[in-house]
This record gives sequence, C-alpha cells and structure tokens, in this order.
Amino acid sequence: MTQHNYQGALQHPLRTGFDATSTADDVISGIDLSGRTAIVTGGNTGIGLETARSLAVAGATVIVPARDVQKAAKNLEGIPNIEIEAIDMMDPWSIEGFTTKFLSSQRPLHLLINNAGIMWVPFRHDRRGIESQLATNFIGQFHLTAKLWPALRMANGARVVNVSSLGHHLSPFNFEDPNFEYRSYETLIAYGQSKTASNLFALELDNRAKKHHVRAYSVHPGSIGGTELAREAPPELFHQMGFLDEEGSLRADVLAALKNIPQGAATTVWAATSPALDQIGGVYCEDGDIAELIPDDSNMPTKARIHENGVMEYSLDEKAAKRLWRFAETMTGMRFDIQ
Repeated sequence: MTQHNYQGALQHPLRTGFDATSTADDVISGIDLSGRTAIVTGGNTGIGLETARSLAVAGATVIVPARDVQKAAKNLEGIPNIEIEAIDMMDPWSIEGFTTKFLSSQRPLHLLINNAGIMWVPFRHDRRGIESQLATNFIGQFHLTAKLWPALRMANGARVVNVSSLGHHLSPFNFEDPNFEYRSYETLIAYGQSKTASNLFALELDNRAKKHHVRAYSVHPGSIGGTELAREAPPELFHQMGFLDEEGSLRADVLAALKNIPQGAATTVWAATSPALDQIGGVYCEDGDIAELIPDDSNMPTKARIHENGVMEYSLDEKAAKRLWRFAETMTGMRFDIQ
C-alpha cells in the first residue's frame, strides 16, 4: 500500500458526495471538536473567519493570530471559544513571539490552519528580504509550523492544512531565482510559485510527520466573492486572466462560478476534520474531496496550463519537495527537524 503522495500517488477522489456548493457547516456536520485546540491564521476575515467560526461552533478552542487585533476582535465578536493574538506573517520576530507564547501554555495543538495569504501585490519584500507573496504564502507558514511542531506532536493526532490555490497552475517553483533578482517581476507568476511551494510543503511535511500522527494537506478553496484578497490587484490583471468583459465588468460565467464564503471555507474544514482522511495525507484537496492529478505540463505556456480544477504533478514532486524544505531552512535560518 502506498504511504506517500509523491508524484500524486494518492491523488484519487474519494467520491465524498460533497461538491463546490457544499458549505463549511455541511462538511463538519456531526463532528465534535470538544477538547481540541486549533490555530487559524488569517482567521479574522473572509474564508479564514468562516473556518474559525465553524471549528469553534463544533467545540474547538480556536486561536486567531492577526495583524490587526482590534479588527479581529470586532469581526469575531459573538463567536464562542475564540482567542485572539497578534502576529505579522511577514515579520519573523512576530512569528517567534506568537509561537513562544503559545508553547508556554503547554497546550497540544490539534489543528493548524495556515490560511493567511496575499495575492497579486506589487513587488515588495518582507523583513528577511524575501518577495512578499513567497514570504507570506510559504516561508511564514513554514516558520510558524516549525516553531509549533512540539505542540503538534504533543497532540498525538494533529492535522496541518495549508490553504493553497488553483493559482499554483501559474508556475512551478523557481529555485534558480525565487526572489525575482534576475528576472522581471510578474505578480501572477510570484503568486503561482508561492502556492506551488505551499503544496510541496504539505507533501513533505506529511511524509516526515506521519510517524508522529501528524498529517498535512493543501487545499484549493475555489474562486470566492466577497473577500479582501485581491484588493491590490490592478484591473489589467483581471483582463489578463480573462475575468472581465469588454466593458471591464466581471463576465457572467465567471460571476456565476464564484463561491460564497461558507462554500469557500468548506474544503479547509473538511481537510481539517474529515474521518475519510484519517489514513491519507499529503494530498491536495478541492470541493470537499481529494483533487484529480494533472500530469506534468510545466513546459507549456502559462495560459495553457490553467485548468478549471486539479493539481499539477510538479507541485507534488518528491525531489522538489525535499529541495524546498532545505531552501526554507536556509531562508528562515532555522532547522525543522522532525524527530
């Protein structure tokens, strides 16, 4: 029996009965999380807020680390079992401060939802000098997960869920120039490689951590209306992606395909809680199920690579996953030894 998902060995849909219209409440129905502790980054807005709400209502104690604590408190008001802490995922010292405080509580961590992310932003860097989408969407989650490892291991049955994106179809990971030092910056390509990195991280983390009963997953939430994620994206990017009509409005077919926020949070919540995944890890999920594998076509033009769903084989590549782990350790200046 295959025990890893390298090259997509386990990328076979389970036919769960869930689909793009399923909501977070649908997939968590009947699941009791009493006594469990969860951390949801970016859990104060959009699908992160709905994820945090769903887990909390099911009984989990949910810690929401947020950059704007006051905004988080306002958005999360009235939801039970919520704790709010400060964090900036682009600031390594902030990550260190948050994780040190959590570990000092000596609580096990049953669910880590790496939901925080940015998309389609201008060229900028984090405090380490790393391109900001790569820094937030991957390096920050690697650093956070590594520091929280003792609490994940203590749980003796934990899950890590990386919120990725269909945008990983836009680019494999470029090991030769990840920070766009020698090539022109393209925000879509930067976003794509950051999400490919998130997939590869979940893949390798699962393979290393499963002996300690910690499993990892990456998920595509879908294209979702009503979030703040694309607030910095210029209109020409939406034209480039084919989302707008000649008048500059969202095309009717694109608008019809958008998920609402409860639907957008569903796959994250499913991957975090479903018994169907008890013996399966390292997989990329969408629409409340394991996604189909798309054979490697990384040499094709970018537009030709963008499918409506599925996971690219290059984002589940064993050699790339192991190389990326070493890259992340170098970028963060820390070792993530799973023992």
